[in-house]
Amino acid sequence: MVDSKSLVPVAKRDALRRGVILSSVAGLAITVVVAAPLALKASIPTLVSKAAAAETTHSPDGFADLVARMKPAVISVRVKMANDDSEGLIQGDQFGLPQGTPFDWFLRQFDFPEMPRGPQVISSEGSGFFVSADGYAVTNYHIVDHAKSVEVTTNGGKPYKAKVVGTDSKTDLALIKVDGGNDFSFVKFAEKPPRIGDWVIAVGNPYGLSETVTAGILSARGRDIGASPYDDLLQVDAPMNKGNSGGPIFDVAGDVVGVNTAILSPSGGSIGIGFAIPAETVKTVVAELKDKGSVTRGWLGVQIRPVTPDVADSLGLKAAKGALVAQPQADSPAAKGGINAGDVITAVDGQPVKDAHELAMKIGTMPPGRSVKIDIWRNGNDQTLTLILGELPNNRMANANTEDHQTSGNVIAHLGLSVAPAKEVGGAGEEGVVVTDVDPNGRAADRGLEVGDVILDVDGKAVSSAGEIRSAVQEAQTAGKHGVLMRLKSSDQARFVAVPIAHA
Repeated sequence: MVDSKSLVPVAKRDALRRGVILSSVAGLAITVVVAAPLALKASIPTLVSKAAAAETTHSPDGFADLVARMKPAVISVRVKMANDDSEGLIQGDQFGLPQGTPFDWFLRQFDFPEMPRGPQVISSEGSGFFVSADGYAVTNYHIVDHAKSVEVTTNGGKPYKAKVVGTDSKTDLALIKVDGGNDFSFVKFAEKPPRIGDWVIAVGNPYGLSETVTAGILSARGRDIGASPYDDLLQVDAPMNKGNSGGPIFDVAGDVVGVNTAILSPSGGSIGIGFAIPAETVKTVVAELKDKGSVTRGWLGVQIRPVTPDVADSLGLKAAKGALVAQPQADSPAAKGGINAGDVITAVDGQPVKDAHELAMKIGTMPPGRSVKIDIWRNGNDQTLTLILGELPNNRMANANTEDHQTSGNVIAHLGLSVAPAKEVGGAGEEGVVVTDVDPNGRAADRGLEVGDVILDVDGKAVSSAGEIRSAVQEAQTAGKHGVLMRLKSSDQARFVAVPIAHA
């Protein structure tokens, strides 16, 4: 899995200060022909010419005609977010920490700017594209998250107001609706997934430079960058920068094969490693968002841990595969179906489970209410349990016209954890929020947060609810920060933890 410190949503750059060294080794195979017959020698130039001609035939002549056809469907997406909180904003040394403390490294590494006090209107800009003539358009969740208003500008420079139809934070997708026309140029999704090595073209709005076109190839498929349990991303080397988020990746037929979501960027600029949500995922999510404004997913309800070689050996497993159940959640389908702590989930409906990420992917693509067979390894034996999937909690519909459209229960998807007010958890005290669940593939887990930890404050601001944590993270993102500093209480011991934030 890619180090999440270096992952940056391309709508709002998080320029982390660390180096990346890439190396490659090429081996050359040389065939030497000694005393070849004259006939063979004479044929060599002909063979070379044919090979060169074939290579020339398959080389692209340019994308001008293709781009001219695609560009009218691509839009810039501008959002405004009101920040009315004038209290507790960080000034000076940001956290009130004296210089020379162990936390100086955190402030230097993330290069936090000074935040002004008082009410503000914060703007951000990304990309998107029309998927229907009547104004439905796709963009990223992290672009319209916390939006008070949304405006799009078409290829011809005409602005339109838009509303958020629905969002899905887990795939970083959003569907918006532009009113004022029924003849918008639009594009369609590719019917077949691209192959590694295929040409791809990105059109977007980097740094506000509208209608920018870049090209490259599909570098890899199935990338898990740790942003979500449902990561299954395309990797492309077409240059992408701040503002490309939400924009389309096209194939040479002019069909959308992916939606830009993040880049690997140790320096803040493009290094040729970008990530896009594949079209097959986008089609499914967009259809649900258009139909009901949210996405429903199957839910098993287990806290899971990786099966390491040591764990596999201690449990008598032949291979370090599967998902180790740390604890089934109370009243969850897993608990009701008989799954216990210490079980290793090895297959779902007969399909092997490689790891926790694959388990989340398999369950998340199934509808709630479905009966599934779960193969487990327990006490040295294989067993099969049958249970009914529940609905993943806290799916939500977001609408820019609603008063509190950002409410999403106690789940903080960007950080990979769930919380509850401490005063509602017996023995946790009156201050802060208690961590009730941690995604083992999320940023919080990567920084050592565990179930039972109490988060007292975020970036120097006391928190008492999931909403206040989300607000603190949003303030950090809009200020250009790359992480937040949490003060935790664990077993009556206080500590500070720096947690990176990716979506902005």
